[in-house]
Amino acid sequence: MATETHTTPQPPPPGPPPVRKDLSAPPAKAPSVRPRSTAYLLTGGLLAALFLITLVSAGYGAYDIPLGEVVSSAQHRLGLGGARLDRVGESVLWNVRLPRVVLALLVGASLGCAGALMQGVFGNPLAEPGIIGISAGAAVGAVASIALGLSFFGNWTITVCAFAAGLVTVTLVYTLSRSGGRTEVVTLILTGIAVNAFAGALIGLFIFFADNAQITQITFWQLGSLSQATWPKVLAVLPCTVLGLLIAPCYARKLDLLALGERPARHLGVDVERLRIVLILIVALLTAAAVAVAGVISFVGLLVPHLLRMVNGPGHRFLVPGSALGGALVLAVADLAARTVAEPAELPLGVLTALFGSPFFFWLLRRTRRRQGGWA
Repeated sequence: MATETHTTPQPPPPGPPPVRKDLSAPPAKAPSVRPRSTAYLLTGGLLAALFLITLVSAGYGAYDIPLGEVVSSAQHRLGLGGARLDRVGESVLWNVRLPRVVLALLVGASLGCAGALMQGVFGNPLAEPGIIGISAGAAVGAVASIALGLSFFGNWTITVCAFAAGLVTVTLVYTLSRSGGRTEVVTLILTGIAVNAFAGALIGLFIFFADNAQITQITFWQLGSLSQATWPKVLAVLPCTVLGLLIAPCYARKLDLLALGERPARHLGVDVERLRIVLILIVALLTAAAVAVAGVISFVGLLVPHLLRMVNGPGHRFLVPGSALGGALVLAVADLAARTVAEPAELPLGVLTALFGSPFFFWLLRRTRRRQGGWA
């Protein structure tokens, strides 16, 4: 027979009375680390700076054109009034300056966006497009076409060979880094380092067998330059850049989830392997097209995304398009400096970006090491 047990009520523990929550009130929102207005301000600032540097670059040089006349000529071309320049000024502006400025914007946007994607895929702010051998592979294609005297595509031969070699390189690196149906990030990076070394050896071999004229062309191209910019080259890189820049922001949310780690991202519905394949192909498209028309230009894909991440945080909804704008701005400024600092001579663009990028990279390494308490 069950017996009833009586318990003596215990007094409440000493202390302040519990606060009753109003269940009808809406839950409080978590404070945002970076307000959205910061991203809007940064975007507006980058766009304004791009517009200004475009005008300055178009007008300033060995043949100076006042900014007012640049705007007037552009209005005339668009049918919005304005007036034509003299014959020489019109030719310099539209056949020499503007193709170079537009190509700098496209190449810089490609490298900046590719850098943001690389850092998101690898989860490492020290990553950049050249790390998996795309730049080196494209360089091998261009150097080979010069050294072997290939001309089956006419003036497009170097561009086509560089682009094809870059795509072949990234496909090879990605295939070698797969194991058990998955891509190992560490193996991918190490394979890229090996491919970079092998590509450097091939470039050295081609230079050894080239004649003096070819060596001069190879060396100048290898250092990076926009001095040979033309409207056909702009049209060559434009489809690749526009396609890559339109597709890349669509993966911003998945990159944010991937930043939580591979396992949490899979639990949240992200196909990590497919995401990596797509993004690496986009990086290959952007980088190979940029290298094909401008040569090897380093550190843009490393500096720009990291600086924006320091200012606005790691969210990729702003970081991916913002890196494209920032890369375009940095390369436009660098190209303006390259052709005006040592006038009438012209500094190689790749040398200039490496000259300023290397100390920043060293500072970034020291900063990362200090925050992590040493390398694992």
